[in-house]
Amino acid sequence: MSRVGILGGTFDPIHLGHLITAENAFDAAGLDEILLIPTGCSYFKEDQKVTPALQRYEMTRLAAEGNSHLHVTDLETKRPGNSYTAVTLQELHQLRPQDELFYIVGADTLVMMSMWKDPQTIFEACTLLVETRQDEVTDASLEDEAEKLRAAYGARIVFLPARSIEISSTEIRARVREGRSIHYLVPDCVEQYIREHRLYT
Repeated sequence: MSRVGILGGTFDPIHLGHLITAENAFDAAGLDEILLIPTGCSYFKEDQKVTPALQRYEMTRLAAEGNSHLHVTDLETKRPGNSYTAVTLQELHQLRPQDELFYIVGADTLVMMSMWKDPQTIFEACTLLVETRQDEVTDASLEDEAEKLRAAYGARIVFLPARSIEISSTEIRARVREGRSIHYLVPDCVEQYIREHRLYT
């Protein structure tokens, strides 16, 4: 049995903040591997223009190269329709029934999860690893939300310390549009892919 961390996201593009989050969770929770899962069609971003799934998957695959405990799956990018975490976790349990799953989220995401599709399925399928940052949610409100989720769904929640890395995909897309440098914000291979495919221009 392996302890498998899951980090999902639009990854448009994946950046060093995502990779640091994955590495932080890997070390702090004693995981055996991390699965990076680019979303297919996010129902949270229906009104936003998102880079095609295949290109976001390819950037994520490039970013994970050279790290033996980072792996990328196309479970969501190849699935038609909206991407739902509950469905993805059910599929992973079917594919890897012996593994223990840990879903990695930020504090800002934790306070929204009761509004996700089928939250009971999500909390039964995995343990949440929550990165805590003081600038996102206060400790008191975070613990209050965690207690609500534990009471309502039997959620298993573990808090992890987070590094304060001020990088966002939104900023990176804007910098590319403006002709500014994104060096040291994304892996070199991802920067090269963005330039070669003229993304975000």
